[in-house]
Amino acid sequence: MRILLATDAFPPVCGGSGWSTFELARGLRARGHEILVVQPRQSASGASERRYDDLRVVELGFGAPAVPFLRNYWKNERLWPRVARDLARLIAESNIDLIHAQHVLTTVPSVEAARAARIPAVATVRDYWPVCYWSDLIHTRADEAGAGGLCPACTSAGMQQCLRARTGAAWPLALPFIPYMRGNLSRKRTALANADAVIAVSTRMAADLRARAPELAATPLTVVPNAVDIDALLARAAVAPRRAAGPYAIYLGKLAPNKGTRHLVDVIERAGLDWPLVVAGDGPDRTDLEARAARSTRTIRFVGWIDRDDTIAWLAHASLLIFPSRGPESLSRVLLDGSALGLPIAAMNTGGTADIVEHGVTGLLSDTPAALADDVRRLREDEGLRARVGRAAQARARERFDAPRVIDRIEEVYARATARARSTRGSR
Repeated sequence: MRILLATDAFPPVCGGSGWSTFELARGLRARGHEILVVQPRQSASGASERRYDDLRVVELGFGAPAVPFLRNYWKNERLWPRVARDLARLIAESNIDLIHAQHVLTTVPSVEAARAARIPAVATVRDYWPVCYWSDLIHTRADEAGAGGLCPACTSAGMQQCLRARTGAAWPLALPFIPYMRGNLSRKRTALANADAVIAVSTRMAADLRARAPELAATPLTVVPNAVDIDALLARAAVAPRRAAGPYAIYLGKLAPNKGTRHLVDVIERAGLDWPLVVAGDGPDRTDLEARAARSTRTIRFVGWIDRDDTIAWLAHASLLIFPSRGPESLSRVLLDGSALGLPIAAMNTGGTADIVEHGVTGLLSDTPAALADDVRRLREDEGLRARVGRAAQARARERFDAPRVIDRIEEVYARATARARSTRGSR
């Protein structure tokens, strides 16, 4: 098949969703499919092309103001028609057989372009953008209790609470934007419902979509996890240089409220962790976290945002991965990579994390920061436990997340989507 992957992010500079799209593209290419990657990219000018790992990547440049809400309008309602036109052109020029959207910016225009061209549209949902304007389901300020504060429903009243948490005393000035927020979500859900197949990357994500987006009731929805090319990852890890001497724990990811990073210092202090903690990542909570670290008696090293090579190097030689996320994770790339490398994991039980970490088997799961600290202490003190859960995590990764197994399931989704498109609207 000739497949167009429309994505918001793609290597070399991207987060977990971009690397998951890359693994998908590489896995499909290995099966003989022709792959075209299309990425809207802010700050780029016009359309341009590049290659990454010999994959053709078309970038569609766009601009957006920095003003809240106005920025979202520029990246959504203003951007979607233009991207849909560009996708229609590329579908025709490259004789595309199927389009697979990967994220929020690209799903609406991908479905519209696919239906206009009478080809199948598949959409992967990697976070909560179809059911939450902010994509994280968190409508309260970060709390000390753990993973609480999840939005029960995206109603007008719920959005008011969201605005209170995010804008502080200025929240009344943001109330007039609620109709726009509701309309924006409605259009996203309608487009998703018009896809020929929807993929949720975890069982929790699928359940939440069904519960929170009734528009999807008649849309085929399948759980297919993100893929990891485990052999390639292990080969790179085997030659990755050590970044630090001796054992260390690591946190890797965005430093933001939904990631629970404000709890990191308290967790390692309560755990009595006598290894250094390496914090790899950046984000709005970095200043606060650095201040907490400066007051701590524990050794905490900040290395900032790191590229893929450094990510593998730091994970490959770590002794423990700490995952304090308080938001409903879809399916964390860090946890997938850590599991594939056999790294012992202590994680908060949020969202799709339980699809990766089974408590006491492939890692330790907890519901509060205090319990997470206890799990960190258990893993630090019990070398046998670390070895046992690390081996089990790697075996589970082979069984469920290895690229060949995941690509098998993706191709099954493509076949069903193609049949559905032909039966509902014919083929071109």
